[in-house]
Amino acid sequence: MLSLPILLLLIAFVIFSGVYTVRQQTVAIVERFGKFSGTALPGLNFKIPLIDRVAARVNLRVQQLEVVVETKTLDDVFVDIKVAVQYQVMPDKVYEAYYKLTNIHEQISAYVFDVVRARVPSLKLDDVFSKKEDIAIAVKHELHETMDDFGYDILKALVTDIDPDENVKHAMNEINAATRMRMAASEKGEADRILKVKAAEAEAQSKALEGQGIANQRRAIIEGLQLSVTEFQQSVHGATAQDVMMIVLLTQYFDTLKDVADKGKSNTIMLPSSPGGLSGLAEELRKVMVSSNLMSGK
Repeated sequence: MLSLPILLLLIAFVIFSGVYTVRQQTVAIVERFGKFSGTALPGLNFKIPLIDRVAARVNLRVQQLEVVVETKTLDDVFVDIKVAVQYQVMPDKVYEAYYKLTNIHEQISAYVFDVVRARVPSLKLDDVFSKKEDIAIAVKHELHETMDDFGYDILKALVTDIDPDENVKHAMNEINAATRMRMAASEKGEADRILKVKAAEAEAQSKALEGQGIANQRRAIIEGLQLSVTEFQQSVHGATAQDVMMIVLLTQYFDTLKDVADKGKSNTIMLPSSPGGLSGLAEELRKVMVSSNLMSGK
């Protein structure tokens, strides 16, 4: 016969073997002699020792599976498309999720491969990038209808990466760079054209204002000379207009000599002359004025 301590130890072992705990967001599968008996929810649970056993623990949290699919586009470009599938075991279908599928990852991967390889070959590479949301929706729709019978809820399907061949990516980058350089050159040419047009307009406006200024200056000089001639004739009786013009020219000549002398540095070239030659200069100026009057009188 067993001693009392050993008997108490065996009883305690049997009792404690019937007690177990289940973690949060987890469901335990309980079997009795190999047959499904029920599920155990999170917390403290009891089972019949030596008869019931915890066959598995099913995770109810959201899980993610990433599947990389290699396929070819309509323009014969091989691409690797990464699809992330987020799924979750439905609490009311834990039995189906555990007993109907042996490997949920392989099952989901197979459907992802089937959907992606059915859609991408009908699209060009540029369209694959622009229509990746359509591909993701198609994957989710196909998986949702199938996995629901197995106790899995497909929450989301995302196309997270589209990776063409390295040579194709290099060519795409070169095309993009060439396009941007062409646009930059076009914009630079347009900017240069605008600057030249504006510069030409400014120069034309400047020339017009300069011409107007010269015209106003000459008009003022003529008006001043007319006034000087009139006043001189009124002050000196018997003086002619030619005499007045001669005096004005000599006055300007001496004013010019004075201005040149006042400046320390000058690039003005002076022709040799003498005080006695001033009368000759005046005579020459007078002859020019007389010749001008004779020609105008013909």
